[in-house]
Amino acid sequence: MKISEECASCMLKRQQSRCSDPVFLQDIQQLLDQYRTTESAPEIAARFEDLYTGTYGPPKDWKAVKKQYNDLVLRQEETAEREIEQSEDPLFTSILYARTGNYIDFGALEQVHPEAFIRLLNQVSASKQDRETYASFLKACESGSHFLLAADNCGEIVLDKLMIRQLKRRFPSLTATVLVRGSETYNDATEEDAFYVGMDREAGIITNGTAIAGTAVHTMPEESRRIFDQADVILAKGQGNYESQSGNGRHIFYTFLCKCDLFVRRFGVPQFTGMFIEEVPSVSSQTERDR
Repeated sequence: MKISEECASCMLKRQQSRCSDPVFLQDIQQLLDQYRTTESAPEIAARFEDLYTGTYGPPKDWKAVKKQYNDLVLRQEETAEREIEQSEDPLFTSILYARTGNYIDFGALEQVHPEAFIRLLNQVSASKQDRETYASFLKACESGSHFLLAADNCGEIVLDKLMIRQLKRRFPSLTATVLVRGSETYNDATEEDAFYVGMDREAGIITNGTAIAGTAVHTMPEESRRIFDQADVILAKGQGNYESQSGNGRHIFYTFLCKCDLFVRRFGVPQFTGMFIEEVPSVSSQTERDR
């Protein structure tokens, strides 16, 4: 999905808030002008970070924050899993819980509050659209053999693990793989985080090979791209995965919280509303992608 005027303006303002150097900001504007019609927001944001690092050195180290939120959700894991397993439909409930974890996003929010996350976790609910998408998701899983989860943030990945566990119980013939970031970017989950929370005990782990906070398939390592391309069911989490994959001619299920103003207006919902949607490509777009 290519970026809009509103998104481009927001991206520029975020860089202006971190640095007042006119030369740096001019270079940022040039990158934005050069790539805004060909790349998604996460891809351009990664270019911004490369420019910043090359100019000023390494940006903020997020390792302590990532550990804080991984540990926070690990402490909630037992309670969350009990609530999931006692629900009417544990798989559906686990997807809703995992979606709530998408709140933990320092890339989209200026501030993330542990108490706000816990409050959202205690208010998990489903809309009519959620249930309709879930019915289609089940059909896809019933006929598929390989499931791929494009993960998003630390902390959130603990709840993703519970969702994968329920998915495997419901569909034991499904092979599960989780795609994480290839290197550090904000509090996004990397391979190190996936192992830290025990995701490797539930699924195979692959990376996107970069610090792009999304799924830019053309930049992925060959093996990761092969696994992505061969997946029968893809569930992509977070705004970044939606921005980088939507409209690219693939059949993908997306789930995220609408955190930034752009997503709030795009979907016409209050902030932190959860979305569970399915994108089914047209025959023409799928043919174009396969060429």
